[in-house]
Amino acid sequence: MGVKKFNPITPGQRQRVASDFAEITTNVPEKSLLTHISKTGGRNSSGRRAMRYLGGGHKQNYRIIDFKRDKFDVPSLVKSIEYDPNRTARIALLHYADGEKRYILAPHGLKVGQTVISGSNIPPEMGNNLTLAEIPLGSIIHNIELKPNSGAKLARSAGSYAQLLARDSKYATIKMPSSEMRYILLTCRATIGSVSNPDHMNTIMGKAGRNRWMGRRPRVRGVVMNPVDHPMGGGEGRASGGHPRSRTGLLAKGLKTRDKTKYSNSSIISRRKK
Repeated sequence: MGVKKFNPITPGQRQRVASDFAEITTNVPEKSLLTHISKTGGRNSSGRRAMRYLGGGHKQNYRIIDFKRDKFDVPSLVKSIEYDPNRTARIALLHYADGEKRYILAPHGLKVGQTVISGSNIPPEMGNNLTLAEIPLGSIIHNIELKPNSGAKLARSAGSYAQLLARDSKYATIKMPSSEMRYILLTCRATIGSVSNPDHMNTIMGKAGRNRWMGRRPRVRGVVMNPVDHPMGGGEGRASGGHPRSRTGLLAKGLKTRDKTKYSNSSIISRRKK
């Protein structure tokens, strides 16, 4: 698992840094766990553009990922580590002892042939899924639930992880990937280890066309627009555009936009470092 550079035989390869895909064991996904995914191009149900800079891209199938890990006390064998075009992390195909197959987010270091399990009173080993009440303090975890039985929501992107710091009453103290500290119920579940593909952050696209293959259209800066299109547009020559703000006039660079009455405010011990 790492990255590779390319000989600059074309301009697009001169700067490109890509994953070496060394951990991938197959390029044929499990057909029973695929489903169709349709693209909107940023258009809503009326056909009007609701999101800019989306569109195009390669056709993809969605891999159904088991974020709940609710098949308890049934051991499963890691059959393959696969690429998923819909996420930055790698995914692992599990074959359960009763014959069922499921995809999970692959923890960093998981190998084909290993056994993982979800449940209670199981060893806190890489890939195993337990409640926060059973995970040893100081453990590195990922794929964390915010509400019991709701499925994992936190620490799911490539290379990310959180740390279990303390337990008190019915809450666990978790240090988030952003360095934010927050309370999460002890009955929520998490997976031991960090997410696979930590070198994703070191990749470089190399050319604009590769972004187009991923469904990302060019993003236009506000200062090069006309005044009718953006508050920072207009002016003679290369005008700075005035105070930084969004297309709708919302001030950038420091304006707090979080709702002061948000339901999760009471769960946050300390905000992320700036």
